[in-house]
Amino acid sequence: MARAGGITNAVNVGIAVQADWENREFISHISLHVRRLFDFLVQFESTTKNKLAKLNEKLDTLERRLELLEVQVSNATSNPALFTAN
Repeated sequence: MARAGGITNAVNVGIAVQADWENREFISHISLHVRRLFDFLVQFESTTKNKLAKLNEKLDTLERRLELLEVQVSNATSNPALFTAN
């Protein structure tokens, strides 16, 4: 009888070890995928910040040009003599 119990314990230990191994493997896969997701998000943030900075520079340039054009139009409409031929 003692021998049967020993086999049962060995089987139970084997099952527990296998389950533990599978759990560790699953956790390893999850950890790897979380790390990949984190790396992607860091890269995405960096790329997005860079692109937004470039767009902001272009927008600033366009705003300055627009302000200059508004001043020129304002000057032209307040002094139409600039456009008459002599």
